[in-house]
Amino acid sequence: MHTIFITGGTGCIGSVTIYKLLQSDQVGKIVVASRSGNHETLKLWLGEEMDPRLEFIVLDVADYKAISEILPKINPTHIIHLGAYQSPDCSRAHIRGMEINTGGTMALFDAAEKLANLKRFVFASSAAVYGMRAMYPESAIREDARLAPPNHYGIWKLAGEHLARLFHDNTDIPTVCLRINTTYGKGRDKGKTSAPTNGLKAIAIGAATGAKIPFEMPYGGRENYHFVEDVGTHFAECALQDFDGFGAFNIKGETIPIETFLSIVEEEAYKLGMGEFTDLSVAEGAPPNLFVSDLSHDKIERTFNNLPLTSIADGIRISLQEFLKMATNGVLKYSVESS
Repeated sequence: MHTIFITGGTGCIGSVTIYKLLQSDQVGKIVVASRSGNHETLKLWLGEEMDPRLEFIVLDVADYKAISEILPKINPTHIIHLGAYQSPDCSRAHIRGMEINTGGTMALFDAAEKLANLKRFVFASSAAVYGMRAMYPESAIREDARLAPPNHYGIWKLAGEHLARLFHDNTDIPTVCLRINTTYGKGRDKGKTSAPTNGLKAIAIGAATGAKIPFEMPYGGRENYHFVEDVGTHFAECALQDFDGFGAFNIKGETIPIETFLSIVEEEAYKLGMGEFTDLSVAEGAPPNLFVSDLSHDKIERTFNNLPLTSIADGIRISLQEFLKMATNGVLKYSVESS
């Protein structure tokens, strides 16, 4: 049975990844590490009663001494590293972002090199490792394209990929880097690309309270979307399925114009009887989406089996239904800060 150590396990992607991991009979224990120790997002997926296979620790990944002491005691067979400062935090606090996103990743890889039973390391990278869309003439951008991160967050994620490659070179432990773009759905409430999810939440809160809440997307252009449950499945399956070597992969997603996404949201909201509470738009003069779109996922599809790609319409519908339940119960978190 596998013992999985997961950093950032109480965040959006960490929580849904744990939800998916617990569906496998290969998993004996999951040690969940986070800075905050707040389990509210995890409860969205698991309910109030936590699975007995879960063990929680409060840990700052930038604390090398703590990691080097704790990790050998856990002696995991698998590590999933999701803990990181997101783009807005990195913009506001460059040095702290570097300490966590690069220093913490380096510390974790260094400690992992000393583990006797480790069979897999999965690192959460980002589409922010690529440059602006105009750099790429091809219709779909593959993993071997030129990398030119547009912000500190992307630079540090690219550094993490290089550390992952070096870790594999030093240990021969199979190592996977997953490049994520815009994740939307239940549990998403932070980061530059939380804006689409906040638009869905505005509709749900409006439907629950009877007051329409206008929402403006703070950026325009095209966007590469991943439904949150698909993202969790990618991390779980890329940890558990057979794999050898080192690889960086774009996860499966779909790119459409942001206006098209908003139109699909409005259509699905009307189908659910929530259409009169829909008031979504792109802000006048909004800058283009910072992160690249039109990513190819052929490589990951060839390498791993049965990874999902939920249609945008289905993902939006499921999310609206979940958010309406949460809003009706008064537990839906909503913020207009998406940049």
